Amino acid sequence: MNEQSVISKLKENFGSDRVTEQKTCDGVPTAWIEKEDLYNCMNFLKNQIEQPYKMLYDLTAIDERARFHRNDQPESDFTIVYHLLSFDRNQYIRIKTALKGERPSAPSITMIWPCANWYEREIWDMFGIQIEGHPNLRRILMPPWWDGHPLRKEHPARATEMDNVLLPGDREIEHDDQLQYSPEELGLKQHSEDTDYIILNVGPQHPGTHGLLRIILQLADEEIADAAVDIGYHHRGAEKMSERQTWHTFIPYTDR
Repeated sequence: MNEQSVISKLKENFGSDRVTEQKTCDGVPTAWIEKEDLYNCMNFLKNQIEQPYKMLYDLTAIDERARFHRNDQPESDFTIVYHLLSFDRNQYIRIKTALKGERPSAPSITMIWPCANWYEREIWDMFGIQIEGHPNLRRILMPPWWDGHPLRKEHPARATEMDNVLLPGDREIEHDDQLQYSPEELGLKQHSEDTDYIILNVGPQHPGTHGLLRIILQLADEEIADAAVDIGYHHRGAEKMSERQTWHTFIPYTDR
């Protein structure tokens, strides 16, 4: 099945007036889908189309409010971009959804791809895009008390553009309280009909990762029944650095 037939299938199922094809330099089939059709489109591509796209390869967002040249693309304040991979076709497809307004929203696709959970949390954390129907929408890269969303254009790029950070004793206690976790919020049960589980922290540790990693285990005696992962707060602001600098002054950051 060629590139044109994939886009044609989307237009056939969701309406040619609701699917906008975008020509790209990389040759990946790319289509803009209306937000109202997004969930059904993702389900169609994974479960219904011939030679389906079984893998959610990537999911991210773009703040496009400062963009002037749309090149025949739909108007969008924020854009969510999905990359899917079909193993049968050995082919990717790129789906984009245009969002309007300062505080937009989009439907969660965690019921289709559970791995979308962390991606959608990152979109909320970095851009402030509300993900409707997400099972546990909370920050993932920034601490819970962080003010603002770092990848929005209005967020400061330098520490000198922000107020001084003060941590008096009462606020330190407040921050410590916010870092306390509830196993139930992480999807870990402490009790069942016939078992009292043990909740055990493994870490935080630094096993060659770029930030602290903690694994919260749900133990039934000596067997691991379930686990949740805390990947730590390690947003380094590389994107903001690239926004404010020229390409040749940003190159050293790419090798770090």
